[in-house]
Amino acid sequence: MEAKLQELKARLGEIHDLNKAVALLGWDQQTYMPRGGAPARAEQLATLQKTAHNWFIADEIGALIETLDGSESEWDYDSDEASLVRVIARDYAKARKIPGELVAEFARVTTLAYEAWTKARRQSDFSIFQPHLEKIVELNVRLAETLGYEDRIYDPLLDQFEPEMKTSQVEAIFDDLKAELLPLVRTISKQTDAVDDSVLRRPYDGEKQWSFGLEVIKDFGFDLTRGRQDESVHPFTTSFSISDVRLTTRVDPNYLPTALFGTLHECGHGLYEQGINLGLERTFLDDGVSLGIHESQSRLWENLVGRSREFWSCYFSRLQTFFPHQLAEVDAESFYRAINRVEPSFIRVEADEVTYNLHIMLRFELENEMLEGKLRIADLPEAWNAKMETYLGIVPPDHAKGVLQDVHWSNGMLGYFPTYALGNLISVQLFDRIQADIPSLRDQIATGTFDELLSWLRENVHHHGRKYIPDELVRRVTGNSLTATNYIAYIRAKYSEIYEL
Repeated sequence: MEAKLQELKARLGEIHDLNKAVALLGWDQQTYMPRGGAPARAEQLATLQKTAHNWFIADEIGALIETLDGSESEWDYDSDEASLVRVIARDYAKARKIPGELVAEFARVTTLAYEAWTKARRQSDFSIFQPHLEKIVELNVRLAETLGYEDRIYDPLLDQFEPEMKTSQVEAIFDDLKAELLPLVRTISKQTDAVDDSVLRRPYDGEKQWSFGLEVIKDFGFDLTRGRQDESVHPFTTSFSISDVRLTTRVDPNYLPTALFGTLHECGHGLYEQGINLGLERTFLDDGVSLGIHESQSRLWENLVGRSREFWSCYFSRLQTFFPHQLAEVDAESFYRAINRVEPSFIRVEADEVTYNLHIMLRFELENEMLEGKLRIADLPEAWNAKMETYLGIVPPDHAKGVLQDVHWSNGMLGYFPTYALGNLISVQLFDRIQADIPSLRDQIATGTFDELLSWLRENVHHHGRKYIPDELVRRVTGNSLTATNYIAYIRAKYSEIYEL
């Protein structure tokens, strides 16, 4: 069996290399590629993705999985060997249903759609992006039908990002959140002026913002000898190996949180990627469990650490050294309250913790309506604005601050958005467990010490890569399945104190 296992690993390693070349070309497109390179890049990505897919669904891979699957009982469930066979068998079964030409068409359409989206967003003109989104929705419908589903067309698309999660489960979680968050938003909105965040809206030199962010993420533990940060239209993280992890962020010279929390957020993703067991390199296990688990890491570092009172009791004086004029008459407590101000806003990535999940619910509902044929793409901006008014009480002044603000649809990723809200819930569930295991955690954060926190995450989450499905990992680490209970308690406690509710 060892020879068969090594043969499978060798084949998977070659496919893995192609997939990482795809990731590199995608990263380059969003950072440095000249815009004129898009048509050729579309064909390059189509060729590589189709080739990687066809290599993976080959009969030889299936024969190796079948042979090894019977011997899986000889290995411990948690072993790399048993996990590899288990995960690859699941991936293979799904991939065999998808024709290579559909994979190639996705690559072509989304590569060009990204360029259309950047132009449409820049000009705030949805009509530029509309025909591309129509193709993307059509392709996702084809993909869902190819994969098959019993209940909702959204189910197989969601499963790509959050394995074994169903649309009905997301709806139930979102119903629980709405019942708590909507009344809280209305209550806080009556006293929004109780917290002043004008300090965040002063001129802040972009290079200094960049430098401060890098200082913080180095303290968090991000290894800049195995990673880097660049600028992009929309922040994201990708990796070409466990030892080559790329973060991106964007800078607004007149609004400090954009780069600051974008950097901390993407660092959370990067720490996850850098923390995967090196022994899983070049296997299909060297990635995050799911996008929800991945998002739990970014939101943990961004919010539970980066927006905490303890963090700023340590780091505010350091921020003042970068911006002495802007922060001369501000203290750490006022700054803490400013970065936690609750106010319905247009941009999801800059939304406060209380309103953030409402942005996700809006997108989730619109995606379902598009896929089920209940919403024409031409009517999407109007539907977007109507849901913004329903959930947040505001209407975007233009498409750039509304329907065009996110990159995900241009990348073909329908079914992705719920993972952001799931990540919020998981982050608090994990953090509560961490505080039980490390009683001095908040004191450590207040001194800028993150070694024990990172070590806990490495051991309990990062190290495993994709060995477990999301609910399995959450139960193993916290003792319970995913629940909104911890998150709701956290939000109530934090914001009741800030707003004296």
